[in-house]
Amino acid sequence: MSRSAADILTDPPPASARVRLAYGPEPLQFGDLRGAGGDGLAVLLHGGVWKATYNLIHLGHLCVALREDGIATFNVEYRRVGDPGGGWPGSFDDVLRAVEHARRISERLVLVGHSAGGHLALLAAARTQVPVVAVAAVSDPATWANPGVAAFFGGEPRPEGSPFAQLPLDVRQVLVHGTHDDVVPFEQSTRYVDAAGGTAELIALEGSGHFEPIDPLSPESAVVRGAIERLLG
Repeated sequence: MSRSAADILTDPPPASARVRLAYGPEPLQFGDLRGAGGDGLAVLLHGGVWKATYNLIHLGHLCVALREDGIATFNVEYRRVGDPGGGWPGSFDDVLRAVEHARRISERLVLVGHSAGGHLALLAAARTQVPVVAVAAVSDPATWANPGVAAFFGGEPRPEGSPFAQLPLDVRQVLVHGTHDDVVPFEQSTRYVDAAGGTAELIALEGSGHFEPIDPLSPESAVVRGAIERLLG
């Protein structure tokens, strides 16, 4: 029986990180640090429609693969819809706190976010000027036909919560998206990059779906890891 990349959500957890760091006083304000000996650091933000149902565990597999590539990672947990203080703007506030904490670990950062985490990563890049690799990102929540949008914003999406509405961003941006993504449409990224006026790059993964880019057992994952390495310079 062939494996689906979506199985990354239910795969057994990867080996635990040796260090778990609190970046704030709330129970869910923490991240797993996996060192790799270099001086750059990738700050990863998991997706899951901003819901408390999903956590940082599934993105840990990508973190392990990045460590094997020589890239240190800070896999961030944050308050989500269903958690006290989660949703807008609490989830984003947590991400900004996490980035501030990451700056104490390394001066060379890159933000990496998948799906709803890609949305938060793009917003954080606009605020912090940290380069970003946004994977299958919800770049324009107002045009994503998913009930999770209203749950996250507590109603209609707000312009200040839309990466698309912030364009152009004065920071390096690479968007990676599967052309057959049936969760977050590929059109989210094509429209964003078109509107970015040359400030964002799109890497289209032909025939790929939503989870292949973050599944180390899928070849698409190597493209994401390459983009991260390139932005870390």
